[in-house]
Amino acid sequence: MPAASGSAEFVIAGGGLLGLCMAYGLARLGKDVLVLDEGDVAWRASRGNFGLVWVQNKGVGLPAYAAWSRDAAALWPTLADELLQSTDIDVALRQPGGFFFCYSGQELEARGASLRGLQQQGQGAYHYEMLSHEQLRERLPHIGADVVGASFTPMDGHANPLKLYRALDQASRARGVRFVHDAKVHAIRFDDGRFEVDSAAGRFVARKVVLAAGLGNADLAAQVGLHAPVVPRRGQVLVTERLQPFLHHPTNKLRQTDEGTVQIGDSVEDVGFDDHTTGDVLKFMAARAVRTFPLLRDVNLVRAWGALRVMTPDGFPIYEESASCPGAFVATCHSGVTLAAQHVLKVAPWIAGLGAPPGIDVFTSHRLRSDAHAHAPMYVT
Repeated sequence: MPAASGSAEFVIAGGGLLGLCMAYGLARLGKDVLVLDEGDVAWRASRGNFGLVWVQNKGVGLPAYAAWSRDAAALWPTLADELLQSTDIDVALRQPGGFFFCYSGQELEARGASLRGLQQQGQGAYHYEMLSHEQLRERLPHIGADVVGASFTPMDGHANPLKLYRALDQASRARGVRFVHDAKVHAIRFDDGRFEVDSAAGRFVARKVVLAAGLGNADLAAQVGLHAPVVPRRGQVLVTERLQPFLHHPTNKLRQTDEGTVQIGDSVEDVGFDDHTTGDVLKFMAARAVRTFPLLRDVNLVRAWGALRVMTPDGFPIYEESASCPGAFVATCHSGVTLAAQHVLKVAPWIAGLGAPPGIDVFTSHRLRSDAHAHAPMYVT
């Protein structure tokens, strides 16, 4: 048997946004952490993240997720301030509330019914407004005539996901987190209270293992008695040239970044492990963006890319410790930016042994083993 290439108290499989949140969250508690990062050849959801800190309409089908998302958004200023103090990186957190645009009366009516249902579930305060086109135009003067109305909640915001990733990386390294790159994990064994983790960069030994490998969690989880039935859902993104600020709120279809560019997205495609862009989808998104804000008609598009979301069958997260291999944890979600503060400040301390945050027990894989949820609709925002 080859000698171990290294050891740590915690080995994290996955160096994407979720893995970095776990690494930083554990390191700020004084834990010895090693991150095994597959590198840029991985199916990184992080590189396609839209940057939303989004609460509205989350929780349809699982009310606890509404509270989980709302609490995550409320924790975000604490994380942003802490990262600024430790790295001098402003992650551009803005939480002015967000708009969800509707393009027909039927869509607007359905949106209102959905939000009323969430409000009635009693998962804490859930404030929202339904706005007609005229009311919306008072707040967004550049809105197009094709937008019939919108929902608005004061809970929503956005951040710069690339700056967030960089800040978490720097803050983690400053607290002693070690990184091994080009280290895709392909096998994990549990024996006598410790884990042996085989990767492309060698074998590593740990007391605890955190699976934050995105789509790779599906295979790795089964090796330590866990269940993570995640699948890819492609999203495509367009980015414009820099513009004078005109959109000061995030929306479900597009947002203006802190640097002035406009991100255009909201596509969801079941195409397997294909992260290419396609002309038909990009054309549709561009046309819809112009319908939404006609001032974009003559703006130059400068970038486009596709990325794969990490989705469970019902769209909700999984956080779970293995019963058969104690010390092995799986963490997976598709809202890495929205839930970042929750992961750093609540989930990582739970993994460190400091107690479970309220409500986390709902997000085990047990709900996905039930026939009652076998055909639950997948939720994406």
